[in-house]
Amino acid sequence: MDAMPLTVTALAGLAWIGLLALGTWCASLQRHDASLADRVWGLCIAGAGCAYLALQPDSHTGIRGPLMVALATAWAVRLSAFITLRNWGHGEDRRYQAIRARNQPHFGWRSLYLVFGLQALLAWVVSAPLLAGVWGDRPLGALDVAGLSLACFGIAFEAVADAQMARFRAGRGNQGAVMDMGLWRYSRHPNYFGEACLWWGLWCAALGGAGWAAAWTVVSPALMTVLLLRVSGVTLQEKDMSDRRPGYRDYVARTNAFVPGPVRRR
Repeated sequence: MDAMPLTVTALAGLAWIGLLALGTWCASLQRHDASLADRVWGLCIAGAGCAYLALQPDSHTGIRGPLMVALATAWAVRLSAFITLRNWGHGEDRRYQAIRARNQPHFGWRSLYLVFGLQALLAWVVSAPLLAGVWGDRPLGALDVAGLSLACFGIAFEAVADAQMARFRAGRGNQGAVMDMGLWRYSRHPNYFGEACLWWGLWCAALGGAGWAAAWTVVSPALMTVLLLRVSGVTLQEKDMSDRRPGYRDYVARTNAFVPGPVRRR
């Protein structure tokens, strides 16, 4: 992979992410809702992938890059639509309300770097396997098949988990109850597990395309896993869950937090 064209391509992806983040920040000021950032998170990553693909060298005509970008785009569009529909009419998410309260006065301006700028940088890092995969020129092999299969599994797993939770929340009498059916019987956060599988799978495909020259892109799935487990995912979601849902402690005692597993007997 030539360093100069690769750098230009990477910066083109960053430019796309920056423009989308800036536009969403402007919308958040008008709507007083910084949680709009969540709606475009996946689109930032997938858009960067599309930029990488558009600037792909003419000599790299394999199907790996388009497949990887297509999977990332499918994930991003579904996730964006799901979050938008889920949050429609509910105002700013309580997590962002807490961030807003901690960063007064002038949170609107501060959110440009605290929320949207930071998220843009993280999205660029997460998009790294797409860059390596698009620029990889090796023929498809077993590692590609394994990685792309894992990515497909992750997309489907996350979509099913989200659909099950949405259906549960829409049910009468379920307010304040604990969802412990379907995939949620075996993992407290099966949607996050599916998302992690997607990015580990895409990293494997990037390795298949560029070999160990793409090994550095492990920062993408590693970062995503840390975010899902320790930052915006499991840890934050469960911070006060036991107080809000009385049966949650029992659910924690019998159910794995992340990787699905058999139900534990107490």
